[in-house]
Amino acid sequence: MMSAGDRSVWITGIGIVSSLGEGQEAHHEALVAGAGPNVDRERFAPYPVHPIVPLELDRQIPKKGDQRQMEPWQRIGTYAAGLALEDAGVKGDEALLDRTDMIVAAGGGERDAEVDSAIVTALRDAEDPERLLNAKLSTELRPTLFLAQLPNLLAGNISIVHKVTGSSRTLMGEEAAGMSAISSAHGRIAAGQSEICLVGGSYNAERWDMLLLLELGGFQWREDYAPVWERAAHGGGVITGSVGAFLVLESESHARARGAEPIARISGVQTDYTRRGPGDAAAAARRQLDALAGGIEGSLAVFSGATGIAGLTEEEQGFLQPLADGGGSVRALGSAIGHGLEIQFPALVALAAINLKHGGSFAPRGGNERPATAPDSALVNCWGHWRGEAMALLRKA
Repeated sequence: MMSAGDRSVWITGIGIVSSLGEGQEAHHEALVAGAGPNVDRERFAPYPVHPIVPLELDRQIPKKGDQRQMEPWQRIGTYAAGLALEDAGVKGDEALLDRTDMIVAAGGGERDAEVDSAIVTALRDAEDPERLLNAKLSTELRPTLFLAQLPNLLAGNISIVHKVTGSSRTLMGEEAAGMSAISSAHGRIAAGQSEICLVGGSYNAERWDMLLLLELGGFQWREDYAPVWERAAHGGGVITGSVGAFLVLESESHARARGAEPIARISGVQTDYTRRGPGDAAAAARRQLDALAGGIEGSLAVFSGATGIAGLTEEEQGFLQPLADGGGSVRALGSAIGHGLEIQFPALVALAAINLKHGGSFAPRGGNERPATAPDSALVNCWGHWRGEAMALLRKA
């Protein structure tokens, strides 16, 4: 568990791409207007997904060779990282990038569905399946394929393309990876162990391998689109979304010294990893809220990473209801951008900061969400679909 140290932590840059658009302004406008959602119901039927908007990759990944050797999730992440560095005013400043730390939350890469299907098909009629499988493993699944799937390749690509060459950390483990990434970046800056850090990651939802894994776990939503809060009553399930989100976090003193303005301030980050017995997640969230509540100032907006999974979603809604009854607006942002696993918590923090900077209130999307005024503080609450609970408090700059 990480709490705030003695130094103020500023968000000075945000890069975000999703099914809603590219960049801060596009997301703010779409969320305030209640636009979308953008959902693809056909390509992966019966599973709906929130697809990434078309990206002009040359703008952030200028070399075609770099683009070709990346898988889609790496291109999404490298693109979003470039947007964040640009927004913070550090892109191209090699002296500053040389001491910019990086923390990346990512999954294990993407499988080659065509190769997998061909192997399984061949095994059906093979006289000696074990011999054939060994042969396929040594010929079809090349070492370079495994290398391309290493999650730290996203951090490597960001270093190569954007010249971010300070310390580098990569975290795996679904939603908990993104929670730990934000917690670690915030904690290191607050404790004086880092001055500036690029933190975030990416997720590509448009892939059969992850849809299969989630379906085998019983987590997928199979029906037409419905907002997060409304799915739980009908069996529940996740609609995944392709998202890339990176933030530049900086100590206040470092940002002031280079003339950077804050988008928002992070007052604190709390993380936990419960066994998920009945009420465990809500109990963890109450402890986290108790630790952060003293920093809440003015009107409050609560941004939830609720998944739509039955049981868990009702538990989170019950935990958040007193905050709504007390005047705080509650928004389940997964209704707008989908669920991005590793990137969900960083994306929520980014969207909360965007709301604090640009003002207004994100439009309600189903459930008990009600119209609200522009917030002065933002509470981000995220529970992983299987494990991991985190909360962050942001304040207006």
